[in-house]
Amino acid sequence: MQLGPLRRAVHCKGVAMNLTVSYRQLGGTGIGSALPGKSHSGGKNDPVLKYVVNNSLREHPVMTKLRLKTLEDPWSIMLVASEQAQLMANLAKLIHASKTIEIGMYTGYNTLNMALVVPEKGQVVACEIDDEYVNIAKPFFKEAGVEDKINVRLQMCIKTLDELIAAGEAGTYDFVFIDADKRNYDRYYEKSLELVRQGGIIAIDNVLWSGKVVDPAPDDLTSQALDKLNKKLHTDQRIDLSMLTVGDGLTLAIKR
Repeated sequence: MQLGPLRRAVHCKGVAMNLTVSYRQLGGTGIGSALPGKSHSGGKNDPVLKYVVNNSLREHPVMTKLRLKTLEDPWSIMLVASEQAQLMANLAKLIHASKTIEIGMYTGYNTLNMALVVPEKGQVVACEIDDEYVNIAKPFFKEAGVEDKINVRLQMCIKTLDELIAAGEAGTYDFVFIDADKRNYDRYYEKSLELVRQGGIIAIDNVLWSGKVVDPAPDDLTSQALDKLNKKLHTDQRIDLSMLTVGDGLTLAIKR
């Protein structure tokens, strides 16, 4: 999810049905990584990306509805790429995730994605500070039958993470997705590292920031913060990692 420069600056922000989704059905810009200036896996007219979507992407029907609703929002560039969400869902299945955290929920597309993956008694803690987006998300959670799995915390993300740690939940989560205010990414990462178990995954979005991390401008504090975090993770011996070019860049950090 890429953030609007002003509005998002303050944000912390089952069983998936095997339905194939075509690029045409997605409407081109319906997948997050197809947005111009955002993707490092191809732009909206890229034939390879079209091929990937046409031949691999599956999407639960309620996720489709939520994605289309989100595209009506002026800040829909914050929507996570659908192929990226599918990758994270598959990883969550692979590690048998039952407890996950979303740091920055937006309209809940990936929150719903994770709730469809975790088991019946699983839990998704969703951190968000904008009740407008929470109100958009809730009817879709209910329609998908996963509302009881989702625990929305409407407050600053760092406060929620501190509360989870204070409640003795360190080392009990399987998967964390960080997609909130970029300058606080390092703080979210450190808290997430406390909260995930050994072998748990921390997925970090927007790590390429439209390529601006390659040579951050002197006055671009967001790109500088992301570049600093990327370099830190590269040498962090507490994790194994991969940085992927899907969407706006996705880092997968696996706790050792």
